Amino acid sequence: MIRVLVVDDHPVVRSGLIGMLSVTDDITVVGEAGDGSEALALVESTRPDVVLMDLRMPRTDGVTATGAIASGYPETKVLVLTTYDTDTDILHAVEAGATGYLLKDTPHAELLDGIRAAARGETVLAPPVAARLMSRLRTPSAAAQPSPRELQVLAAVARGLSNAEIGRELYIGEATVKTHLQRLFTKLDVDDRTRAVTVAIELGLLPNPRSG
Repeated sequence: MIRVLVVDDHPVVRSGLIGMLSVTDDITVVGEAGDGSEALALVESTRPDVVLMDLRMPRTDGVTATGAIASGYPETKVLVLTTYDTDTDILHAVEAGATGYLLKDTPHAELLDGIRAAARGETVLAPPVAARLMSRLRTPSAAAQPSPRELQVLAAVARGLSNAEIGRELYIGEATVKTHLQRLFTKLDVDDRTRAVTVAIELGLLPNPRSG
């Protein structure tokens, strides 16, 4: 039997996954957790073969929990199951030690096959995720590197300035500010200003205000 721990901050999602897994002959659910902290405690006590791990959760997120499991319990495989397929989310999960990365719209049969493959130590990637990783590898890193001016704009965003205020400070038009931001969003693979600042700090492109 493959022993599985289900980790997701939405009770309805957890219940659905547990219900689906409970009718299989070779998979048994040994526990459920609502965040990464609970997951780590249950991994210690239940020693599952596979952890189905959501990414964005309160307290301890999925990437942090994945890293802790990969380093402390290498016999337990982490299979990410999430709605997020951005380059940043994928890379952080893989770098943390996830064995696989599937999306929540994965058909049931494919999810079950993914769990079995992860238990065998095989890499499991949803087709869109695999495509994004390949695209990322083919893209020259310099092309994705924000320019000095773009980083100036983003630093101003981090200080809470509006587009108009940034334009006045940098002596550029508001339309130019928007263009810089759109290019940043593409390079950082994000959809909004807040996420752009967060990712830039994570990548070391902007100083972390907490470290100061």
